[in-house]
Amino acid sequence: VNSVRRADIARNHSGTHPLHAALRNILGNHVLQKGSRVDADRLRFDFSHNSPLSREELDRIEFQVNSWVLKNEETNSTWMGLEEAIGQGVMALFGEKYDDEVRVLQIGQASRELCGGTHVSRSGDIGLFKIVAETGVASGVRRIDALTGYGAIKWLAVEDEKLDRMASVLKSDRDGLEARLLQLTNRNRTLEKEIGRLQSKLASVHGSDLTALAVEVCGVKVVAAKLESADPKSLRDSVDKLKDKLGTAMIVLATVVDDRVSLVSGITKDLTGKAKAGDLVNYVAEQIGGRGGGRPDMAQAGGGDPKNLEEALESVQQWVEKQLA
Repeated sequence: VNSVRRADIARNHSGTHPLHAALRNILGNHVLQKGSRVDADRLRFDFSHNSPLSREELDRIEFQVNSWVLKNEETNSTWMGLEEAIGQGVMALFGEKYDDEVRVLQIGQASRELCGGTHVSRSGDIGLFKIVAETGVASGVRRIDALTGYGAIKWLAVEDEKLDRMASVLKSDRDGLEARLLQLTNRNRTLEKEIGRLQSKLASVHGSDLTALAVEVCGVKVVAAKLESADPKSLRDSVDKLKDKLGTAMIVLATVVDDRVSLVSGITKDLTGKAKAGDLVNYVAEQIGGRGGGRPDMAQAGGGDPKNLEEALESVQQWVEKQLA
């Protein structure tokens, strides 16, 4: 073959031509091939485009390619001069070098491009075409991964099996999956709101109980404690309630969920000239492998080493003493 470079022969196959044509029809003539790989039952196609494709665009591309495939039109190739081919509107890859005589591949009315090789004699040989991924690979370059023929059929069979398993888990038939998921989602939102209400109520109870744990350091009430079954919001509520009840205070509250520590610190405003809540919470957080921040009177942090939490909380009194010395 002396018309198209050997690199083009390895890269260009008729399976990608209907996709290339569909992309240009739907996205615009700015779309140019940037690379491709074609196997017996899958393909990868890189093309110029500046934004992710929408679900609607992907569906339209799939439909157009499959419509051309189902026409089962013949693949024809002819040799002609490069200038003649370009003059007839044959698609060439921008930046590629071609000889004076080129091979033109045409699949019915779907595509007419310069190409060095082909794997199908008719478009129907491509079989079913299914896009399984669309991603960005470089600035201004997108990639489509698709399956064809038996590869696409096997993929659909696996997806069908997944739907059956989901329907079984959700105690629904496949036709009712969407309604069942919506029902469970709404129920989950309702339960989350109820959990939040109960946690706020629990925080109020904790806030009252924790006043008994306050220790006076240099005339300031200090509370450093771990709460069970709390979340960061309920910790903040508890800190606020403790500040109201204790008057002049420095507070650190902690909870552990799934081996992750959440910390909230609070300092009453009359003390923020002497100490900051962010410094206090970071003093504790650094001992459990974390960091945090916030306002002078309220801050929060997290950490991933709960085994040191008790010791870190016990050291808060020493920190307060140093700040007030």
